[in-house]
Amino acid sequence: MRELYFAYGSNMLTRRLRQPERAPSAVAVAVACLRDHRLTFAKRSHDGSGKCDAEHTGNMHDCVYGIVFEMDTAERRALDRVEGVGQGYGSRTVEVVAAGATLSAFTYYATITDATLRPYHWYKAYVTAGAAEHGLPQRYQDALAAVAAIRDPDEDRCARALAVLASGR
Repeated sequence: MRELYFAYGSNMLTRRLRQPERAPSAVAVAVACLRDHRLTFAKRSHDGSGKCDAEHTGNMHDCVYGIVFEMDTAERRALDRVEGVGQGYGSRTVEVVAAGATLSAFTYYATITDATLRPYHWYKAYVTAGAAEHGLPQRYQDALAAVAAIRDPDEDRCARALAVLASGR
C-alpha cells in the first residue's frame, strides 16, 4: 500500500528522505502549498536547535510550500520514529494544493516550539537544497536562504549531515 506525505522541511531533499531509516520508497509527486500556514524554524529539537514547523496562521494568503511524496505505508512507522512523533512532532492529515488540485497527505507539526531558536547551518542547507531540487518559487527559496542559522557544536553530527549533502544521492 502507498500513501502521500507532505514534506516541507529537511525531508524535501529527496536523498535525505530516501535514507534507509526514513522512507526509501519515497517518490516525489508534486510541489504543493499548505494554505493558512507559515514556515518557521521554531520546533524545539532534542539537539537544542530549531527545526521546521508549518505554523497555522488562519491567514489564507500564507502558504508553506513543500513536496508531496508517495511512499510505502509500511515505512510510516520508521519515519514517525525518526521525526520524533510524540517527542516534539505530531502527525496529521492536511489538504494541500498542487497544480490546482487538492491532495490529502499526512505531515508533521511541532508540538513544542520556541520562536527564539535557530536552525543549525547544515539543517538549513537540507531545507534550501530540497527547495532548489524541486524548483519551489524563487521568492520562497530566497526567504529560506535569508533565515539566520547557527553553528552546530557537535562537529561529528555536522560532518555526517554535510556528507549527505555532498554525496549527491
